[in-house]
Amino acid sequence: MYQKYYRQFLQAAQKAASPQCDLPVLHMACHSHHYWPDATLDAVKDYWQDAALMADTKWDKIFGEKIPTFQREIARVLNLPAPEQIALAPNTHELVYRLISSFDLSQPLRVLTTDGEFYSFARQLLRLEELPNVEVVRVPTQPFATLPQRFEQELVNGNYQLAYASLVFFDSGIVFPQLLKIAARKPDATQMVIDGYHGFFARPIDLSAIADKVFFTAGSYKYLGAGEGMCFMSVPRGCTLRPLNTGWFAEMAQLENRSEGVGFGNDWLRFAGATMDYSPLYKALAVLALFENQGITVDRIHSYVLSNQQRFLAAMDTADHPLFNRGNLLYHDLENGHGHFFTFHCGSAEKAGQLQEELRLKHVLCDRRKHLLRLGFAIYHPAEETFERLFT
Repeated sequence: MYQKYYRQFLQAAQKAASPQCDLPVLHMACHSHHYWPDATLDAVKDYWQDAALMADTKWDKIFGEKIPTFQREIARVLNLPAPEQIALAPNTHELVYRLISSFDLSQPLRVLTTDGEFYSFARQLLRLEELPNVEVVRVPTQPFATLPQRFEQELVNGNYQLAYASLVFFDSGIVFPQLLKIAARKPDATQMVIDGYHGFFARPIDLSAIADKVFFTAGSYKYLGAGEGMCFMSVPRGCTLRPLNTGWFAEMAQLENRSEGVGFGNDWLRFAGATMDYSPLYKALAVLALFENQGITVDRIHSYVLSNQQRFLAAMDTADHPLFNRGNLLYHDLENGHGHFFTFHCGSAEKAGQLQEELRLKHVLCDRRKHLLRLGFAIYHPAEETFERLFT
């Protein structure tokens, strides 16, 4: 399912990386960009046909058929009871900021989060903190073993309007221990967002117990392998928030009989934005259909990746590498508490860059964040891959 275009990439990457190395390319930056199955090309062509031939009537198909199908699939994967509560947007930042805009920023706003959140939210908070009435408390993620107790104690006692935390931290790959249980016990007065991007379609996730308590965000760019531009946020049923940042899609159900004032529906359209390119939606649907037809479930994906990670660790433990070792590996629970990438503390950005370049010459592609080097694992890695080349 990755054959044609994945082979083309491997050939080009191999030539660019090191002509002297005859090893096949091992793409280990899949936590950043997951490769797209070939089915996504036909999906883009289908979108072009619909948009070009149907013109304005394409909205009937998109809103009447494509979006509901996507919502049902996301609800099935995450065990959400109400597919119509899944809002769509080109990126999670748009959805989260729309949620933030529901608060009256002329009044005090207290936000609880961690120091391990992704750049878009972390940057947005820094900007909001320039306002005199916004206060942000960042709970340190480390030590991970005590993070649940420290975060929940602050959540319960801190009188926060908004709480935000990642299910899998983007910099370390470590799962926030007990986060879903903490969310189930959160104060009713606190709106809570779980950033699920590095967990969605990688680890099995069951949101049934907290579906009406939290907002959950993720998208298709990482582990679904459908590319950027299709993100979602589950919205608790009964939500009455009125986003200040609102677009004309939010009136999609009343365009012909538009009333005075700004009204909001009781489904996902409450957090809808405006015109966007829906080719990523077609791609995501194509991948979901492909996986379903081939019996590829999140459980099977996670099991396969775990086996790859275990082979990696076994090879690493026997290699005595100066940087690739358990002393430099950020981890809490490698069996049950990790996402689909490993992060190594290299001591400095210079050392991380040197190691990344050494790996590139061995046809191993990865990425780094300053002094942290990240290695991802995917279902398109062959089962016979030993990972030994990384340590020689």
